[in-house]
Amino acid sequence: MMPPNEQESSFPKTPGANQGVTSPVQETRFSSPSHVIPDHDGPSHQSRQSSVLRQSLRPIILKFEELTYSITSQTGKRSYWFGSQEPKPNRFVLNGVSGIVKPGELLAMLGPSGSGKTTLVTALAGRLHGKLSGTVSYNEEPFTSAVKRKTGFVTQEDVLYPHLTVMETLTYTALLRLPKELTRKEKIEQTETVVSDLGLNRCSNSVIGGGLVRGISGGERKRVSIGQEMLVNPSLLLLDEPTSGLDSTTAARIVATLRTLARGGRTVVTTIHQPSSRLYRMFDKVLVLSEGSPIYSGDSGRVMEYFGSIGFQPGSSFVNPADFVLDLANGITSDTKQHDQVDINGRLDRLEEQNSVKQSLISSYKNNLYPPLKEEVSRTYPQDQTANGSRAKSLTNRWPTSWWMQFSVLLKRGLKERSHESFSGLRIFMVMSVSILSGLLWWHSRVAHIQDQVGLLFFFSIFWGFFPLFNAIFTFPQERPMLIKERSSGIYRLSSYYIARIVGDLPMELILPTIFVTITYWMGGLKPSLTTFLLTLMIVLYNVLVAQGVGLALGAILMDAKKAATFSSVLMLVFLLAGGYYIQHIPGFIAWLKYISFSHYFYKLVGVQYTWDEVYECGPGLHCSVMDYEGIKNLRIGYMMWDVLTLALMLFLYRVLAYLALRNL
Repeated sequence: MMPPNEQESSFPKTPGANQGVTSPVQETRFSSPSHVIPDHDGPSHQSRQSSVLRQSLRPIILKFEELTYSITSQTGKRSYWFGSQEPKPNRFVLNGVSGIVKPGELLAMLGPSGSGKTTLVTALAGRLHGKLSGTVSYNEEPFTSAVKRKTGFVTQEDVLYPHLTVMETLTYTALLRLPKELTRKEKIEQTETVVSDLGLNRCSNSVIGGGLVRGISGGERKRVSIGQEMLVNPSLLLLDEPTSGLDSTTAARIVATLRTLARGGRTVVTTIHQPSSRLYRMFDKVLVLSEGSPIYSGDSGRVMEYFGSIGFQPGSSFVNPADFVLDLANGITSDTKQHDQVDINGRLDRLEEQNSVKQSLISSYKNNLYPPLKEEVSRTYPQDQTANGSRAKSLTNRWPTSWWMQFSVLLKRGLKERSHESFSGLRIFMVMSVSILSGLLWWHSRVAHIQDQVGLLFFFSIFWGFFPLFNAIFTFPQERPMLIKERSSGIYRLSSYYIARIVGDLPMELILPTIFVTITYWMGGLKPSLTTFLLTLMIVLYNVLVAQGVGLALGAILMDAKKAATFSSVLMLVFLLAGGYYIQHIPGFIAWLKYISFSHYFYKLVGVQYTWDEVYECGPGLHCSVMDYEGIKNLRIGYMMWDVLTLALMLFLYRVLAYLALRNL
């Protein structure tokens, strides 16, 4: 155990004492909300902008008591003969976790992997699915949309668009999340201030990157994620493993930033896997979990004193407190660490000993720490009443920006991000090569060779049915992490996102088929009429939009790109077979398939290419009417308006189905 004087100086007993510790990285201090406001336009401008953001920073006292969360184990005993399975036991991820964090405090949750840290911070952010027992309150209020907009949540995985720059990412976030009382110029100035405060000036014009796109470093990405939450001046900031995978200097910079944010009147909670002693000194409070159960909750400076008082002391005077408590959370004490080779019986004895240590720590926590903690949690603080005065206002002003602002910003952001994918060199090469190849294969085909021309028109249906459908099925599965993140924060309405996505896809999805048809139509020798060409082009684009709607609906319903691709392959194959080109006489009991196939209605619109007086060579020296050709006659061409209306109905219903599926997400 550390000497008292050394322990006292390194790990103060009160949060206020920690304020005197100098952080390893000098950061701009957020001692008040006004410190995040630039003074470019003079005192009056600064005062108004500061006032708006100060209103959004309302102190939040976070309390949680007896939180319990369990999941059903995936292992169960199954009968060999009958396949019956015994009820699966529940595994407790959280088991009676309590705590309180006040404005100005930084709470760190420690524990080994699988101890429930991520589950706990997700529950405190109001984003945990499933049944959570216990109580969580924010100024004595439950989690509401008002609290949601005052809460910043940074996940362990950085969810960012790879093709946007740092400045673009934060600017779009500011335009969406900052209140409508601020002008566009003021929101951009706020973005510039956050970029400067987080030390991101050097990479502000660099793309985020990810996957195959080279971009900024991991530490810079993490600071961008934190910056997105800092923009709105959150009253409560929750972070899951913000230092994971970072070097010690970058980790220290991030924790120092969190510390200064807390000193500005915010409530900050973070999980951290294995902090160094330098990082540990910045924490005000720590909560240590072992297999979902707490073994310590309180001031960071009293950890060693507490565990020493119950008989657990480190083997060295200069041990990192974080390493020491993590060993204890794993059931490892100083005298049982150094065993290199043990037999099976020895391992079993060691596991039993570790479980015994864990149970002893949990029992000591319940007897010594939980009673005063419960009393503190149940106490009412003056700040608890601050939410009552603002609740009515928050309910009347549910969204930070108008629907039109959300739509326009999301549209611009989507066009900026997806233009790299939609007009990638590979995609353009594929479309151009297929169009030129098909044009050469059908080079100047004539009406006399009616089968070849009808085959070309049906090829339009095949290619521009599969291509947009398979592109669309990946839309929402790929967007799911970003959509969940932003919708959980209450940034925008789902309708504004969905309409912006649909409108933004139109130019990207329609330009390439327009080029394709323009090349192949004239090379293939179809009817040399500008009117007929434009009608054919419109029909192909119509088909593209319907096929895209099918892909969007499948992707939104299944939310799994692999499953959606498999299902859509079967569905598209059925649509093509029932389209009317391969099979003219479909048995009556299955003929209904053609009425749900958009390929069938597209194929019927080939009638725009031909008139009743056109003929084709139906035999040696014989000429027959084109409309009597078997592949056209069975289509019953002549009700094109109904075909157009049917496709319009499909276009509408598939997109509505996709929207409803997203609402259930």
